[in-house]
Amino acid sequence: MTPEQTVIVQRIRSLLADEPELREVSMFGGRSIMVNGKMVVSVRKGGTLLVRVNTDQLEEYLERPEATKALMGSGREMAPGWIEIAADALSEGGPLSFWVGAAMDYNRFVARGKP
Repeated sequence: MTPEQTVIVQRIRSLLADEPELREVSMFGGRSIMVNGKMVVSVRKGGTLLVRVNTDQLEEYLERPEATKALMGSGREMAPGWIEIAADALSEGGPLSFWVGAAMDYNRFVARGKP
């Protein structure tokens, strides 16, 4: 992992420390954090954050200045519900906990059987 990824992953671990089914895997070109067998967030090599959110709230989330639709490769948008958060927004005191919370809301929604 890059130094940027390491710092962000450590902060995410702290935010999710009480989750019983937490694990990390390498995917999407970064370090992904899984809860209940589903990806919650992925810290990409450039220090950006890939977040999975509820599509019902997608437009609301995309109004935030640090959020954009996530891309897969060069210019191809990922499926609805995937958002990328700018690296500079993830500094200490930034909205990291907000985005991890939004991703966990979706994770719990899916865990209840409502994808």
